Amino acid sequence: MSMSFNQYMRDSIQPMRDDLTSIGFQELMTPEEVEATLPTAKGTALVVVNSVCGCAAGQCRPGVAQALQNEIAPDHLFTVFAGQEKEATAKAREYFAPYPPSSPSIALMKDGELVHFIERHSVENRSAAEIAAELKEVFDRFCK
Repeated sequence: MSMSFNQYMRDSIQPMRDDLTSIGFQELMTPEEVEATLPTAKGTALVVVNSVCGCAAGQCRPGVAQALQNEIAPDHLFTVFAGQEKEATAKAREYFAPYPPSSPSIALMKDGELVHFIERHSVENRSAAEIAAELKEVFDRFCK
């Protein structure tokens, strides 16, 4: 019995999801989950727009994981997966205005308001350590 393409895609993408969920991220799978969560999350929330691209694997997810080793970290960790849960991702991006859609990207929100955003172009040209360093500075500033 052959595997369907959709099942193949789900299986091949699962490790990319696990990179974040295994360190405490909650996946937001529907626009309704995004609407019920992002604007009402009290305190600070890190939102990662995950992606299948190489810079997500090589820089974004490892950089986020390193940053979370910081003494001060966000209260909440959320993720949406671009190209997979398209409607949830589109809804999350509404909260990241004025930034245009990009993936991967990393948003820090405080009491439902965007306070810092790292776009794809700021991911793909930097190392995981550089991304982690920026996030640690941001956590120290906003997550007290």
